[in-house]
Amino acid sequence: MKISFDWSGRMRSLLIVATLTVVFFVGFAMGNQRAILQAQGNTGASSEEVARAFEAFWQTFNLIQDQYIDDVPLEVLAEGATTGMVEALDDPFSGYMNPETFDNLNSDLSGEFEGIGVVIHTIEDTGEIEVIGLLKGAPAQGAGILPGDIFTIVDGTDVTNVDQSELAVLVRGPEGTPVNIIMRRGTELIDFEIVRARITVPNVESEILDDNIGYIRMNQFSPTARQDLDAALNEIEVNDRDGLIFDLRDNPGGLLSTAIEISSAFIESGTVVIEAFSDDNERVYEANGNFANIDVPIVVLVNEASASASELVAGALQDAGVATIMGEVTFGKGTVQQWLPLVNDGGVRLTIARWLTPERRWIHDQGVTPDIIIDWQPMTLEDYEGFDDPQILAALAQLTGEPIVFPVPEVTESP
Repeated sequence: MKISFDWSGRMRSLLIVATLTVVFFVGFAMGNQRAILQAQGNTGASSEEVARAFEAFWQTFNLIQDQYIDDVPLEVLAEGATTGMVEALDDPFSGYMNPETFDNLNSDLSGEFEGIGVVIHTIEDTGEIEVIGLLKGAPAQGAGILPGDIFTIVDGTDVTNVDQSELAVLVRGPEGTPVNIIMRRGTELIDFEIVRARITVPNVESEILDDNIGYIRMNQFSPTARQDLDAALNEIEVNDRDGLIFDLRDNPGGLLSTAIEISSAFIESGTVVIEAFSDDNERVYEANGNFANIDVPIVVLVNEASASASELVAGALQDAGVATIMGEVTFGKGTVQQWLPLVNDGGVRLTIARWLTPERRWIHDQGVTPDIIIDWQPMTLEDYEGFDDPQILAALAQLTGEPIVFPVPEVTESP
């Protein structure tokens, strides 16, 4: 039986500290591989077939060079052609990244960036980019930006139809420089001038909560995440506690290898994830033997912004039966991308596989459904003040066996 607590307002915790990775990129399995794309890949097509297929392309290129009213730099035409080729795949997780964007997104996993410090997502129905969280103490919070605000103009550029990586380039900038942003809040347009800052986000945070419960929050699956997790487990002396809350809310993902390492901390043996490729081949990843010997009950918290590697870990722990998954249905990204650098210092991200949970569930566009669901709707920071995080309250109640008591007017149970 699934238990659902319908929450009339979203009281998003001020503990939210997600990196700009989640602001401008939902990623999974960046990996360490690097390759230079060649003009003719392993497509199985002959050189004559490739030449015929691209004949109209070269004809268009020559027409622009010979007849277009203005001179267009070759680099501009090349970037446009590369962008269009990848966009033709009609895959939201594949894309071309110019050198600046490629550098920005690769630097996200360092946990340090220069920007304003917001957590966002793209509204599916409209394509607009909405703020869903604020980094505590960051410039955006100090300027008065609120969850629910929608980006409309950045430094004079209309951003209502740009993707998140394009917005990243516009919003980011050197520490101490201003950026002018017009946000839409309801029907009102609000002008903000925000001075960018250097923001350092800890990848793992830990503490001991009331009722002797350990709490660990992981913000992304960086190269050092497993070492950070092990250090946090030691710091809170996890097996001296009565339970552990492992918080993956707003975690956008990261490295495939790290996701396997994190899963292996909780799963002693068995399958962690399955990669399924286009040629019907599969690769099965098993727990790597680095079990953390946790012997207390575990709750994993997830929400709608927990994506890819976060979903992999949640799905693996759910299938293995080693943790109770609580929160909201996750983002729903069940594909694997490889990041490939280009000779122009830009890069291409390409979907190369689907991933399945150990029980062969493909969560793409569906997400991981928690064992205990707690739904809520957006609220302002003013509404939040004075309330505790309801998902953490629910996790504490689950681990202690106490009744779930929320500071809310109505709680319902559904099958």
